[in-house]
Amino acid sequence: MERIAIISDIHGNLPALEAVIEDIENRNIERVFCLGDLAGKGPSSAEVVDKVKEYCEVVIKGNWDYFMTEQEGNEAVTWHQKKLGVERLKYLKGLPIYKEFYISGNLLRLCHASPNDLFHRVYISTEQSKRMRLFEATPTLDVVADVVGYGDIHGAYIDNIKGKIIFNVGSVGNPLDMTLASYGIIEGKLDDNNKQPFAVSLVRVPYDIGLAISHAELTDMPEKQEYIQELKTGIYRGRKA
Repeated sequence: MERIAIISDIHGNLPALEAVIEDIENRNIERVFCLGDLAGKGPSSAEVVDKVKEYCEVVIKGNWDYFMTEQEGNEAVTWHQKKLGVERLKYLKGLPIYKEFYISGNLLRLCHASPNDLFHRVYISTEQSKRMRLFEATPTLDVVADVVGYGDIHGAYIDNIKGKIIFNVGSVGNPLDMTLASYGIIEGKLDDNNKQPFAVSLVRVPYDIGLAISHAELTDMPEKQEYIQELKTGIYRGRKA
């Protein structure tokens, strides 16, 4: 059985990322995949991109990573773009939008929001037909997925739909369901089409929220107060997550 840690939605929160990495290392998990939204919202976008590039084997593009490379004229995005610089923006622009592979006889698909649409947002309360779109075939493999893991909504959960598994790993740096960093772990036999034991679990990690807030307070970052309130309360107050 191999274990892979799945992180997502760091949003420039370096203390949260460092706490999650420490927890992953304490569990002796050597492979880490990231489902996007490295940058934006928090003050340390550049540092987070560098850390994720160094630490994660697979990195997928999130909607905020897209904003960083494609959007102009927005004050908050412009602030983060200046912090990131040309090379990091080039890195974010080149990221793929999904990753899929077989594990314990299941086709597992990982994406930020949806494998075929970066802005198709799915909550646990979203109607079933829209949630099922995450399982649809992709240009890479013309096969319906058995398991889908994603980020985007900043709220972790695991659910079953019509015999399939869907899970959200929540947010490392901007959780909006509770004030604890969140990530997921998948366990199974990689690159194996035969049915084997398979597991998905969610992990909550306390981190130094005060330190993350102080990092933000030392900057002239736009939408700073909304971000700080989200860290304190786990309640959405800023722009689109």
